[in-house]
Amino acid sequence: MADTPQEIHSVLTEARVFPPPEAFARRAHIRGMQDYQRLWDEAAKAPEKYWGDRAREELYWKEPFQTVLDWKPPHARWFVEGRTNLAYNCLDRHLPALKDKPAILFEGEPGDRRRITYGELSAEVNRMANGLKSLGVRKGDRVGIYLPMVPEAAVAMLACARIGAVHSVVFGGFSAEALQERMNDAGARVLLTADGGWRKGAVVPLLKNVTAALANTPSLEKVVVLKRTADVAIPSGSKWVAWDALVQGQSDVCEPEWVESEHPLFILYTSGSTGKPKGVLHTTAGYALGASLTTRWVFDLREDDVYWCTADVGWVTGHSYVVYGPLMNGVSTVMYEGAPTHPGPDRFWELIARYKATILYTAPTAIRAFMRLGEEHPRKHDLSSLRLLGSVGEPINPEAWMWYRDVIGGGRCPVVDTWWQTETGSIMISPLPGATPTKPGSATFPLPGIHAEILDRAGKPVPRGQGGLLFITKPWPSMLRSVYGDPERYVRTYFSELPGRYFTGDGARTDQDGYFWLMGRVDDVVNVAGHRLGTAEVESALVAHAKVSESAVVGRPDDLKGTALVAFVTLKAGIRPSPELKKELAAHVSKEIGAIARPDEIRFAEGLPKTRSGKIMRRLLRDVAAGKQATGDTTTLEDLNVLAALSQNDE
Repeated sequence: MADTPQEIHSVLTEARVFPPPEAFARRAHIRGMQDYQRLWDEAAKAPEKYWGDRAREELYWKEPFQTVLDWKPPHARWFVEGRTNLAYNCLDRHLPALKDKPAILFEGEPGDRRRITYGELSAEVNRMANGLKSLGVRKGDRVGIYLPMVPEAAVAMLACARIGAVHSVVFGGFSAEALQERMNDAGARVLLTADGGWRKGAVVPLLKNVTAALANTPSLEKVVVLKRTADVAIPSGSKWVAWDALVQGQSDVCEPEWVESEHPLFILYTSGSTGKPKGVLHTTAGYALGASLTTRWVFDLREDDVYWCTADVGWVTGHSYVVYGPLMNGVSTVMYEGAPTHPGPDRFWELIARYKATILYTAPTAIRAFMRLGEEHPRKHDLSSLRLLGSVGEPINPEAWMWYRDVIGGGRCPVVDTWWQTETGSIMISPLPGATPTKPGSATFPLPGIHAEILDRAGKPVPRGQGGLLFITKPWPSMLRSVYGDPERYVRTYFSELPGRYFTGDGARTDQDGYFWLMGRVDDVVNVAGHRLGTAEVESALVAHAKVSESAVVGRPDDLKGTALVAFVTLKAGIRPSPELKKELAAHVSKEIGAIARPDEIRFAEGLPKTRSGKIMRRLLRDVAAGKQATGDTTTLEDLNVLAALSQNDE
């Protein structure tokens, strides 16, 4: 078949299959592929009935909805006429039954710990909600949140939801400029922040950044400051308010604002790309349904679970799977403030053993970093409490998947590799751990009610085994509703490729069994000698080599091929770089997936440029590979020194 610009060549093969453990499947919410297929068929046959039934089961409604879906492509309104409140669904409806059950188990990086019950969390949220009201915050007002990973971040989000304010969380690693841009775009009236947070033993200068941003954020009327590090004093002046002073004396009773189902819940700005960040807007009921249902089904939640998603609340994963999803399901959620390897390389495993965590949900980049550090660190701790492992953030390569399953899960824990986005609000493609036979590196199948299709640019289905563009072809409740303040950008970015169908921006393929394999962002597809290759597959082949911990592959302009492949490779501990190893790795890729994917250049790197959420910033690597100065926003980088070292590295 002739190669056309919309086709993506798939070069990765994986034959291993792991059925759900029998004991796990017997107790699961969804017990086998027959159950999955029944739900899938139900949703496909009568989608509005399916979603309406799920919404009535999952959420408390002050006023019931009459219309399940009003769809005027590309604009959706779900559960029209209904009224609910997300804070009520996370807290009040669990009381008094769960009053004394831990809602949040918190560990700060310095080692301080807090156990906050559902009753205590409810009281804290109500006091902050009343505090916000005392500052003049009303339904529909935007409130910025710029906090470390501490329980008060969850309190702030829930307090906003309780009074119908719209929260916009800004990741604590962002700069003053990034904060300023987001607050101005949202038109935030109040900002909730802290004097600092802890990261790798140092204080993150949140208050310093806020002070710098304030000079150019005219909408901000008040800044509420939490004492976390005691390193700096709160500035004087009428604009500044101490967190403790605001909530002290406030009533722990606050009647929830019963909002329309489509009332805005939060604005979350996408990060790490060039150009103006997009303010992804999510509304209340549809988002809540997606977060609640997927948390229970994908992680097969039980009431005694101790659930740990390692994401920061500054990302959508922290919204859906640290705060809202777990709390709607009444389980205990772990929050950890600091770096995964501080003060030692076994901090994560120490936390799992201490809290007896049953579910771990983390990123492939973290897993690969732990692989590089070696098995001896998790082996020092009792991880037998774990019963389920999850992966999120980017495609996971089979080698990391197997290490995660065997070393962390002891070979007994199902692994759920999940695909979703800030824009989708909740998980879209994932195994159901009691039902789905898993393949290392595959997100397996769309969840019931999610219509994911791999198409070419003309909208035609791509044959199995061939890579194409991933679209969601029918609306779903937790989908974004707009780009805040820029509805034209919403249509242009997500619905212009094939009108009426949501374009994910990702490449994907299905194998002969119908399993979905994500191939990375379409931006990361490179044209090598007329063949379009997804760089994620080349990276996966490199990481399968016994000496490689992590890799990132990008393209650079080449007069002969059009694009040459440049691989940045981080080696496992104790392995030394050499010209011979470069040849060995290039030959390994050729053997694994063919000569077309053989890297033209391999650069060894001590580290790769990543955001603090663990995503590799390939945009910056493309600049380095081309010999250019790295351009665009670098405020999300975990360590700027990594980029400088790469630019100087000619090894």
